[in-house]
Amino acid sequence: MNLLVLCPHYAPDTAPTGEVMTQIAEQLVARGHRLHIVTSLPWYQHHALEPGWEGRIVRHEDTPWGRITRVHPFPTDKRNIPARAAAFAGFTALSGLAGLVTRSKPDAVLAMSPPLTLGLAGWAIAKAHRVPFVFNIQDVFPDVAVELGAITDQRVIRVARWLERETYLRADAVTVLSDDLRDNVAAKIAGRRGRAGDAAKVRVIPNFIDTEWIRPSERENAYRREFGLEGKQVVMYAGNVGWSQSLDLLLAAAAHLAHDPDVAFVINGGGVARLDLERKAAGLANVHFVDLQPKARLPEVVAAADLHVVPLRTGLARSSVPSKLYSILAAGRPLVASVDGGTEVARTVIEAGAGLAVPPDDAERFTKAIVHLLAHPDEARAMGAAGRRFVEGWASPAAVAGAYEALFRELVGR
Repeated sequence: MNLLVLCPHYAPDTAPTGEVMTQIAEQLVARGHRLHIVTSLPWYQHHALEPGWEGRIVRHEDTPWGRITRVHPFPTDKRNIPARAAAFAGFTALSGLAGLVTRSKPDAVLAMSPPLTLGLAGWAIAKAHRVPFVFNIQDVFPDVAVELGAITDQRVIRVARWLERETYLRADAVTVLSDDLRDNVAAKIAGRRGRAGDAAKVRVIPNFIDTEWIRPSERENAYRREFGLEGKQVVMYAGNVGWSQSLDLLLAAAAHLAHDPDVAFVINGGGVARLDLERKAAGLANVHFVDLQPKARLPEVVAAADLHVVPLRTGLARSSVPSKLYSILAAGRPLVASVDGGTEVARTVIEAGAGLAVPPDDAERFTKAIVHLLAHPDEARAMGAAGRRFVEGWASPAAVAGAYEALFRELVGR
């Protein structure tokens, strides 16, 4: 099949969704499909175009398996919501135009959200070519933005919710990462104007983890040596440092354990909230900030921790499933998840026996969980091993690509 894919990031960009789509694309190519990837010029790490990619609004790269078209993402400060909305609109317009004038007629179109607006472009391209449209949801928007208070204008929220639901209704299939997200999206589809059977178009296809690439390895590694962490008990947050993460909890735990010279807290990554977090951490000698590391170092980064944390603000675990969860499990490391009870993240941690789940935004419970696992290293190691066993049965890149291939064939066959 010829497949057209619209996604906000793709290798060599370092965004987690870019990593996901890159591996899915590689597996689809391995299955004999041809792809036209329409994505952004690399910009995620510094929220500015990477050196060497400036100077052109659109770039094309022809490959043995198809073509990659990269368009300007118009990067802006995430905190400037009007500017970011304008950037999404510009990126979506360029992406949609690139998809409409694709050199090879697609058999199906796949668009990834966020940004939500890419769904509109995907639907327009699919309609123009009279082919099926699959809408892939990584985070449910605008739910996440509303929960964070990033969008408060009720008019903007109404427009975003209308666009969200209209795109779901027009898609031939909507893919989500978990049962929680399926229930969220299906409920919106089943509302006013929903037709009988519309909710059935929502399919769960989880993201994957490469358990051959990320596997248990030595804690005392080059990462620890480079950042002065040798011999420490390391508590780590690795990922985007944004408004979705309750990283103030980690600072509270660090303050509680400031008297213990053997414990180090590491925040590995970058994002809009990092500068503010660094100001709050001033005076906490046991807190270490490390810049986002190259993709090739991910197995080493996750292995360097004795304990990982996944803190999501109240309500967000119902709209988002952090990909870091599965990297932690694959590395055989225990974790403390500060998330809403009963959600995918909490259920996974509990069912796998891979760590402790505590309520979101509860600094006392979060700190107690960290203190408990640091004080009981044998229990923590057993949890890490249990998480590894659990994730070994998880979806591989090949299995996820196979699920998408089966879905495309089903829709094309109709």
